[in-house]
Amino acid sequence: MEELVARVTQATGLDATTAQKAIGLILAFLQKEGPAEEVGKLIAAMPGAETAIAQSGDGGPGEGGGGLMGMLGGMMGGGVMALGQKLMSAGVPMGQMQPLGRELFAYGREKAGEDVMGPIVGSVPGLGQFV
Repeated sequence: MEELVARVTQATGLDATTAQKAIGLILAFLQKEGPAEEVGKLIAAMPGAETAIAQSGDGGPGEGGGGLMGMLGGMMGGGVMALGQKLMSAGVPMGQMQPLGRELFAYGREKAGEDVMGPIVGSVPGLGQFV
């Protein structure tokens, strides 16, 4: 995970703590919204991914987001919009979301392969614009 955090901080200018939380939020989102088999392979291929998800505070599969941001995400239809709200709450400026997503997905392709990443990106509406 340190390698991915370093790459994200370099690409986005985020500090390491914010980058790690953002990575965890994105991976937790993929667990909820993406195809289970491919997301499982991605997480297995990324050392430290489970820990990042747990530390993100997003709870992983089956657990809804709480508080005001969870309510806003629900009102906006959830999905990528809700993820964007969570990332902004974690300290990721709107302009850094695309570089963050690109770096995370490039790393995922390196570790798990395009045959895993392609179905993930293709299955989540709106995700393609961030990768």
